[in-house]
Amino acid sequence: MSALPVILLLFILFFSLTLHEYAHGWVAYKLGDPTAKASGRLTLNPLAHIDPFGTIILPILLLIISHWNFSFGWAKPVPINPYQFKNPKKDILWVGLAGPLANFFLAIFFILILKVFNYSFLPEILKEAIVINIIFVVFNLVPIPPLDGSRIASALLPFKLSLLYRKIEPFGVFIVMFLVMIGFFRWFILPIVIFILSLLKIKIVM
Repeated sequence: MSALPVILLLFILFFSLTLHEYAHGWVAYKLGDPTAKASGRLTLNPLAHIDPFGTIILPILLLIISHWNFSFGWAKPVPINPYQFKNPKKDILWVGLAGPLANFFLAIFFILILKVFNYSFLPEILKEAIVINIIFVVFNLVPIPPLDGSRIASALLPFKLSLLYRKIEPFGVFIVMFLVMIGFFRWFILPIVIFILSLLKIKIVM
């Protein structure tokens, strides 16, 4: 792959992560929580959302270890204060859904562009962009902290179960990394991603 497609793909990757986090902050702000805005995170500037380890160091290390076949990472989570919401249990559900929905609509946007343009490398880059965003959707809906699915699960669980469930949060990142290392991505996430892509009529080779 030449330099230009790689640069475009990196731009799409960072923009997708940024939009994901911005969506969380924007929905929280609309529901009464100004925490993201007050901390300077209600922005589309990717520099505000970069986590040095999760966005840069870990993905590069995994690429090297896997001989450029696999990577995994995350952006810096947008700070949310559920006590600012009028209905914390209900509103945190919408905040949790906001990021994956942003990536899903971004994937739809790229599909629309794909149907219009047909320049040399552009279709391939757009397909990669669609795949990236659908992976973000599916992966982030896994109900393990700090992934968005944990916020959704917490909102849906009865109060006492929700409190018990949230106790795994300090260990969430380690659980997620362990699942990725044992092939969780390959045998659970990837089939769902491929199924969604087939519904969207996007053919890929994975």
